[in-house]
Amino acid sequence: MNGKPTEVLVGERIARQGQLRVACAAVLFDQGRDNILLTRRSDNGQWCLPGGMLDPGESVAEGCEREVFEETCLQVKVLRLTGVYSNPDQLIVYPDGNMVHVFVLCFEVRCVGGELGLSVETTGAQFFPVSEALQMDLFHGHAEFIRDILTGNDRVFIR
Repeated sequence: MNGKPTEVLVGERIARQGQLRVACAAVLFDQGRDNILLTRRSDNGQWCLPGGMLDPGESVAEGCEREVFEETCLQVKVLRLTGVYSNPDQLIVYPDGNMVHVFVLCFEVRCVGGELGLSVETTGAQFFPVSEALQMDLFHGHAEFIRDILTGNDRVFIR
C-alpha cells in the first residue's frame, strides 16, 4: 500500500471487499494519568493515538513500540493489551487502490526513553488532559479506545 488512506467507505459488511491488516494504537499517560499523548496526522490533520500498521516478522509488541518511536521519538514498553477493535462496516481505500479492513490492537504503554518529537507522519505531538482529548475530533475510533481504558478494569475490550 502506498501513502495514506484517500477515503473510508462505510456500508454493511463492506470490509469483505478488502484485505485484512493488523494495526496498533498506543495509550501513553503521563505519570499522574491525567494527560494522554496524542499525535496530529500529517495526512488529514486529525489528532489520534500514536500507532499504525504492523510489519511482517515483528511481534505485536515490537510493532507498537516501533510505531510510537517512529511517530514521536519516544521509546516505550508495552504494558498490556487493552482492546481489540474491528469494524466490518468500514473499508479503508489507499491511493494505489488497495482496500483494507483494519483490525486494531490497542495497548497501554509506558515511556522508557527519548524526547518527544515529530516525524513525516506527524505535525504535532503533545500531552492533553484526558477530558480535553475526549472532546476532540479524534481519528476513527480512538475516543472509544481511550474511554475503554479509562474504565479502570483490567479486562480486554473486544469490539
